[in-house]
Amino acid sequence: MKKHHFLVLSLPAQGHINPTLQLAKNLARAGARATFVTTVYGLKQMKNLPTQDGLFYSSFSDGYDDDTWINSNKHNDYFNDLKKNGRKNLTNLIQKFSDEGHPVTFLVYTILLPWVAVVARELHVPSAFLVIQCGTAFAIYHYLFNSTNGVYNSASDITVTPSYPIEFPELPSFSFNDIPTIVLPNSPHSSIMIPIMREHIQNLENDPNSFVLVNSFDALEEKSMRIIDKMRIFSVGPLVPSAFSDGNDPKDKSFGCELFDKSGKNYHQWLDSKLESSVVYVSFGSLAVLNREQKEEILRGLLESERPFLWVMRKGEEKGKNKNFEYDDVVNKNLGLIVPWCSQMEVLFHKSIGCFVTHCGWNSTLESMVSGVPIVGCPQFSDQTTNAKMVEEVWGIGLRAKEVEGIVKREELKRCLEILMGNGEKGEEIRRNVKKWSELAVEAVKTGGSSHDNLKKFIGGL
Repeated sequence: MKKHHFLVLSLPAQGHINPTLQLAKNLARAGARATFVTTVYGLKQMKNLPTQDGLFYSSFSDGYDDDTWINSNKHNDYFNDLKKNGRKNLTNLIQKFSDEGHPVTFLVYTILLPWVAVVARELHVPSAFLVIQCGTAFAIYHYLFNSTNGVYNSASDITVTPSYPIEFPELPSFSFNDIPTIVLPNSPHSSIMIPIMREHIQNLENDPNSFVLVNSFDALEEKSMRIIDKMRIFSVGPLVPSAFSDGNDPKDKSFGCELFDKSGKNYHQWLDSKLESSVVYVSFGSLAVLNREQKEEILRGLLESERPFLWVMRKGEEKGKNKNFEYDDVVNKNLGLIVPWCSQMEVLFHKSIGCFVTHCGWNSTLESMVSGVPIVGCPQFSDQTTNAKMVEEVWGIGLRAKEVEGIVKREELKRCLEILMGNGEKGEEIRRNVKKWSELAVEAVKTGGSSHDNLKKFIGGL
């Protein structure tokens, strides 16, 4: 049988790299040649790249081989340049692999790279869109952008307003506050993301040979995936390191690339000193920036709850005038520890962790589920609102914190923590649910599980 060579492409954002690189590792472990590809600048920033038989790395130029685009607010200009330069330079990279005797047989691309599907079609190479959000978010995008009756299917005016609620069979109604903010009219990201999502759906509709891979598993989102029955969709998640999921590779304990420096503080030792299921873990991911008022409400809520907490607050994360160090003295004299970054899977799997206060990014949501840790969801933007909806109303593995004028108040955080970590019936039910979903998630990626078999079917059917 021909050995496939997959190019697996991602932009250099931590939340995009983690599942994409994990898929590349899984493809290599399944016997294929997998090359993880990102931008020239992005590859330079990736430290401690994992080594594995069949796993390779490469890059293409987006025209910004230094960090100038990161310091620019002209995001539309960047994505236009990315598309123009990326198409040309990716084509050249694929030709280079062919010249070197490693022809590319398949392209996998993520949410901000819809033009990769066009390159694939031009070169007669099959491709797959890797959905690194939940399958339900993808179902919503399909609902909005499909060519038959999608609200945005051909509209150039991105201020078109869909009617709400959005109704799907066997799922709760999705209100304005539940759908991904990136496709809401007049949101800060809509001018970029509405055209990108429209392009994704059109590409998939126009190419009957294309695939969709979803970082989820059948039992979790079977109802959502059933909505899109005309596409070749394979759930292949959770895309988390093997040591925390199928156990086939005990050395695979991290995603393998950290764009942020970890703390010199020994949070492992600090966690070891705490009682089982007593610690509140707080992290809002690699992109979200909380304003001063929200940070202070979270801090006061944590202190007043009188539970030990580990809070990831990235270096330079500020909005308004506050700096991280303002919190250190208050926290360290009390119950908590603030660190600029950590190995999240290791933390979530630590026996002392009892709850995760999170932005509900999809990676964090899945990682918390796999770890069996209940969630307090404080969604900020993008698909996080949809994830928080599913966490509370469908899977029953946590609570979505209520906001007052865009802020989660200290009293609300305390209420959620008391439910999830207290002895009440509701908390016990949520803890039972998250244990159940943890077991199902691990089962899905083990040999004979749905995601394991889906990946096998996907590769075998090419």
